[in-house]
Amino acid sequence: MFQPERGTQYEVGIKADINDQLSTTLAFYDLTRSNVLTPDNRPGVPPDQFEIQTGEQRSRGIELNVQGEILPGWNILAGYAYTDARVTEDNAIPSGNRLSSVPENAFSLWTSYEIQSGDLQGLGFGLGLFFVGEREGDLENTFQFPSYLRTDAAIFYRRDQFRVGLNIRNLFDIDYFETSFGRLRVFPGEPFTVQGTISWQF
Repeated sequence: MFQPERGTQYEVGIKADINDQLSTTLAFYDLTRSNVLTPDNRPGVPPDQFEIQTGEQRSRGIELNVQGEILPGWNILAGYAYTDARVTEDNAIPSGNRLSSVPENAFSLWTSYEIQSGDLQGLGFGLGLFFVGEREGDLENTFQFPSYLRTDAAIFYRRDQFRVGLNIRNLFDIDYFETSFGRLRVFPGEPFTVQGTISWQF
């Protein structure tokens, strides 16, 4: 019989306006979780059949975000996160092991520009960069996923209530891993993908 999972979180943050159009936020947090259920990857245990409660896990980190309008029509959203996520108490997993699929460093940048006047008013373009650092593949820390840098893009047009867009994910079709549940359940990232949308706002 498993015990209920419990969590305690402390967080402090500040927000500042760089100017009338740009703002930034900085947050520090400390999260402790206990009685966490995870796949039981110990030798001799059939895969995908059993779970264990890992005792206690702790995540501490910093998050920095900047967002707003640099120039008329030119918007930006950028963020950086540092995370120290570890097992702090367990009967089967060594204390101090890093949590699986949690990068120590992650960075994202999304910027878009929309033409403000003329015959092409409403036409816009977007470009995003997403960096994820090395991550452990399992709680035993027996293998690692390499870091990756993914590029996304978009082109859109809107006029009054009408909007049409084309979103491109993984523009350069890089190979990367998203997450895992042990060695036998590893999930690759999405390949080059194009998605179109059409909408009308009432």
